[in-house]
Amino acid sequence: MSKKIIILNGSPRKNGNTSALTAEFTRGAMESGNTVTEFHLNAMNIHGCLGCCCGGKDHSSPCVQKDDMDKIFPVYKEADIVVLASPLYYWTISGQLKTAFDRLFAVAECDPNYRNPKKEIVLVMAAEGDEFEESLYWYDRLKKHLGWKSLGKVLCGGVMAVGDIKGRKELIEAYELGKSIL
Repeated sequence: MSKKIIILNGSPRKNGNTSALTAEFTRGAMESGNTVTEFHLNAMNIHGCLGCCCGGKDHSSPCVQKDDMDKIFPVYKEADIVVLASPLYYWTISGQLKTAFDRLFAVAECDPNYRNPKKEIVLVMAAEGDEFEESLYWYDRLKKHLGWKSLGKVLCGGVMAVGDIKGRKELIEAYELGKSIL
């Protein structure tokens, strides 16, 4: 049975190293019969969460703010798998990804007990360095708190300039992770 996959790509470089990883993941996932929708968050108009706790009243547009999150909400709600893709910025995910993910709380507000929909999750990151500890700490706490199951992670250090990822084993890992989703 095919799965619906949403990729939240928090890289400011549409054709950078993070996107090379998501492209390989997507290729593998689609070869296995899954559907994949990727959002390049940097090109979208997404405002930060207001912390107003006033969302959830309109299930088709759960947040009180009206911006490009309205394109993401329906895909997110239908998705079986959420892929968080980001370059490593100051030892964690990019602001673009954090901003969009924070706004997904409006979907939890649709439930009277603020339960998030159950999903499976994947982490894909590219970085100049190799220190992913803070990102992994956040990812592990996030999936635990939400009750989500991790399908895997692809972490590629040592890639700074666009194209540095060419020929790296992590591209194969991303493809194989996508391909493994049945």
